[in-house]
Amino acid sequence: MNRLELEPTEIGPAATYSWLTSLIVPRPIAWVSTTSADGVDNVAPHSFFTVSSEDPPVVQFTSVGRKDSLRNVEETGEFVVNFATEELADLVNATATDYPREISEFDALGILREPSVVVRPPRVAVSPAAFECVVEGFRSFGDHARAGTVVFGRVVHIAVEESVAREGRARIELLHPIARLGGAEWGAIGEISRRRRVPYTDLAGA
Repeated sequence: MNRLELEPTEIGPAATYSWLTSLIVPRPIAWVSTTSADGVDNVAPHSFFTVSSEDPPVVQFTSVGRKDSLRNVEETGEFVVNFATEELADLVNATATDYPREISEFDALGILREPSVVVRPPRVAVSPAAFECVVEGFRSFGDHARAGTVVFGRVVHIAVEESVAREGRARIELLHPIARLGGAEWGAIGEISRRRRVPYTDLAGA
């Protein structure tokens, strides 16, 4: 096997970022809504997003640089993760525009708000599911312009559209999530296969 052997310190941050985001795929998109201390609602996509803990339920997203989402969460301690779907991909992408902080993406793009149950930031009304979160902590990596800050949020409320739920969970074939890939590439869910874990006792008895 012929491999490229790459040292991040030698190829630099931009090239390293390209390799990270084109190899760690697909990445779910956290469509994060926040409210500033001055009352301005923000919504923006963050594709460095995953589950951190099951019990307590904690999710995390990363702000690359000091984006409005991060500043608002630092001020208020609350945010909502709205789920991005294939149908909403263009709208989600539009909220990635670097609007001035005093302009709400909700208002600029005509996105309908929905009141949250526990936290102050609104949910995106057209998103089929949302996690309302309170901040559990931050972890920053560096102090330069592109430094990443991981935001950990404890899920305090879950809202799910009934049409995407079956038997106590969301069904991926009904949710139609959209994902980020490398560069400007986005992706949808393709063929779905199922594999259950095999207990060791089953293997030992084979």
